[in-house]
Amino acid sequence: MSFTAGVLMAVCFFDILPEIFSITTKNNFDIQPALIAIISGFLAFHVLEKTAVIRHSHEEEYAEHKHPTVGLISALGLSIHSFLDGVGIGLGFHVSSHLGLLIALAVIAHDFSDGLNTVTLMLINKNTLKKSLMLLILDAIMPVFGALLTFLFEIPERILLLYLGFFMGFLLYIAAGTLLPEAHSKHSSFKMIGLTIIGVIFIYIVTRFT
Repeated sequence: MSFTAGVLMAVCFFDILPEIFSITTKNNFDIQPALIAIISGFLAFHVLEKTAVIRHSHEEEYAEHKHPTVGLISALGLSIHSFLDGVGIGLGFHVSSHLGLLIALAVIAHDFSDGLNTVTLMLINKNTLKKSLMLLILDAIMPVFGALLTFLFEIPERILLLYLGFFMGFLLYIAAGTLLPEAHSKHSSFKMIGLTIIGVIFIYIVTRFT
């Protein structure tokens, strides 16, 4: 969980945020809608998580902030992100085979982390191993569907910009509001702090060199 938290935070700042800046600069878009989408994503997941816990959990579970619905919402969000990774691959191949291959390499490396995140979020929220594996399989096949979809229609960049912002807020909440507190709730250590930093460095290397 400590490693995964570092991964998610780094994805936000080394992958998603630069893409938001790139789209707004290239198209001369206003950055404000994307910023609103970021805080909306953060608050939306906060509301969903707390609503699920309050409505379906016992008091002791509420204190732990854990419920299967929370894990399912988190994992499905990551699957949607994987789907759009596939869209990125498909759009890259529309430009050139070289660009498509570069994006595919980055997505493959990135999706290993998404798989880790999916299983972690499912299990810490008291989902079964069977359900966790089903969501892992879904996360693995979504990029394929995303790539195939690019041959059917084009996604407006304004819509993509809002999605990226919303998903960034979503990931920030999972990392800072769920995983880090859970990882350090019972036994904090320098080892876990180090693993968070390693997660950040790992994604930096993936985004910087692929």
